Amino acid sequence: MKKQPMRTCVMCRQKREKRELVRIVRTPEGEIKFDPTGKANGRGCYICTGEECLASVKNAARISRALDVQADREELNRVFEEITSYVNQGTKGEK
Repeated sequence: MKKQPMRTCVMCRQKREKRELVRIVRTPEGEIKFDPTGKANGRGCYICTGEECLASVKNAARISRALDVQADREELNRVFEEITSYVNQGTKGEK
């Protein structure tokens, strides 16, 4: 059996398997995006799909520190909406 990679949520600081988290990436061009594949090129950080951690995505300070870039509220709100939509679709598909 293959060992699953572990990642740390930047909001709650808990370690989890990579597939249980969602990834936000800073592209080489400096844009902040949601990375549903987990393989996009650039510096990334991981976030739990729990309600508290997702709501904290709007916390510009933690995301900025993790991605080593100055994130603005509009970008983070857009990323939050994309992640929320993705998580809700995944939850509906599992039932």
